Amino acid sequence: MTVVARLGLRSIEVARLELGDVDWRAGEIVVRGKGRREDRLPLPAEVGDALVSYLSGDRPRQHARHLFLTCRAPRGPIRADLVGDVVERACLRAGLARVGPHRLRHALAGQMLRQGAGLMAIGQVLRHQDLATTALYAKVDFAALRDVAQPWPGAVR
Repeated sequence: MTVVARLGLRSIEVARLELGDVDWRAGEIVVRGKGRREDRLPLPAEVGDALVSYLSGDRPRQHARHLFLTCRAPRGPIRADLVGDVVERACLRAGLARVGPHRLRHALAGQMLRQGAGLMAIGQVLRHQDLATTALYAKVDFAALRDVAQPWPGAVR
């Protein structure tokens, strides 16, 4: 949950994570996204702490390269659809409306926008190739969007 919510990863990106993708010394994580694209993201302390907790206790003891493994037989790497199941079950346990992992990407974009990040920065974190896609994620907070939007050349604000 922490990896999805704090890094804004897509379900498939979570499923593709491998142990070697976490560079503890540099404080970075490699994400394999759409179109065979690989990006290095900063590893926030709370995400690193959650990964340490998982690796030292909850992760099944297996010699597998994938970071996240199933807890039930047959043991192996998780599939992307399991990420959604985990997010939905966590919502139910917390007594919240059921949401999927993609909604957490939208929430991260909105949070970053409220904290003053520009659309370019949000697009980089979410690994969007088109700024228009990022704008769709951030459109829910129009007041904040007006504050960070660049004025049209020659327009009076």
